[in-house]
Amino acid sequence: MPSKASIKAAASTVAYDMMKIYTGNQTGQMPGLLPEPYFWWEAGAMFGSMIDYYHYTEDDTYNDVVSQALLSQIGPNADYMPPAQSNDEGNDDQGFWGMAAMSAAEQNFPDPPSDQPQWLALAQAVFNSQAMRWDTTNCEGGLRWQIFTFNSGYTYKNSISNGAFFNLAARLAQYTGNQTYADWAVKSWDWVNSVNFMDSQYEVFDGAGTATNCTQLQQIRWTYNAGVYLLGAATMYSFTNQSSMWAERVEGLLNATDYFFSPNQTNVMYETACEPYGTCDTDQLSFKAYLSRWMAASTQVAPFIYDAVMLKLQASATAAAQQCSGGPTGTTCGHKWTDGTAWDGTSGVGQQMSALQVIQSNLVKNNTPPVTAATGGTSKGNPAAGSSGTSMLSGTTITQITLADKISAGFITAFACIMIGGEVAWIAA
Repeated sequence: MPSKASIKAAASTVAYDMMKIYTGNQTGQMPGLLPEPYFWWEAGAMFGSMIDYYHYTEDDTYNDVVSQALLSQIGPNADYMPPAQSNDEGNDDQGFWGMAAMSAAEQNFPDPPSDQPQWLALAQAVFNSQAMRWDTTNCEGGLRWQIFTFNSGYTYKNSISNGAFFNLAARLAQYTGNQTYADWAVKSWDWVNSVNFMDSQYEVFDGAGTATNCTQLQQIRWTYNAGVYLLGAATMYSFTNQSSMWAERVEGLLNATDYFFSPNQTNVMYETACEPYGTCDTDQLSFKAYLSRWMAASTQVAPFIYDAVMLKLQASATAAAQQCSGGPTGTTCGHKWTDGTAWDGTSGVGQQMSALQVIQSNLVKNNTPPVTAATGGTSKGNPAAGSSGTSMLSGTTITQITLADKISAGFITAFACIMIGGEVAWIAA
């Protein structure tokens, strides 16, 4: 691989070209939003990539813009439910913004002003609001794809919505030490397996409709579904003190990612379902970014997979960098990394973000693992955040304190135990 300096330089160029597309920091524009044709969720995903960019490269050029964007889209209840997005916001969409906030907490991204919601509290708010939507009326559990009944997709339960919830629950358990989050991660994992969204070979499928009680699977496989469960499982491996059960799951999920690496170019990632046919839509053009992100992050909490992961990410980063050869500047990134230096003629946020994530992921070994409340995390939490949220059935405002009470009780118990031990430094989280 190239030197650390050259990787940072390449990441800087790709990040610059991506952030040129963002207009939310311009006069008269709405902070946090990308221009058409990009949906709201992809902006949250992009800012998650920029949090990683700062963590990997220590380049703070974009930090103020990223913070402004993340805080501008929190909505009136500080749970990433802005009313302007109600016509198309799904659980997966909200989950991407929540995972970006979680990354900010884990990576000690500069904290917001004290009068603003904090990164950890925002992640907790997303988790709490989604836990209240856990739906046993169909398929005996799980989250629906869409939040509101009037949106197309409300009658579908999918792996990415439930995977983001699982991922967030596992990471909140790791950060806070609170068992309630871990219990929800296990509950989510068990449900996904019970409806065969994940099979015995750890292959993750798209989802199924509620009309058939989730029995008729859409068996298409996407990179981001594999990645979101991989990081969640790797985090649970760490949280459970390297349990053999979670180690087996991590290894199985990682092995299943082989499906997304080209048979023609060793260890080069591709979006199997659409890339060979040129049919990837705007959303799908970004999916490789998330598998790259979560594979790299998984090595920090499950180091035993580092060598296997980096074989793939190093080859893919080299191929992605070669594909960033288009446009007027000769640095615009295409989507088909298997095409080598022959730019495929496409451009956009998804292409830039995917290249950025896989390139900067090659700096993972040089970076601090995710911090927790006990290991230097500065972000302050609110276990009750999001406990007054949106009903999955009617879209009306509800108040439900049971879940928040359980999580708060876990913190109180942890506080009491720590006081006995005379160590209170981390409780500020």
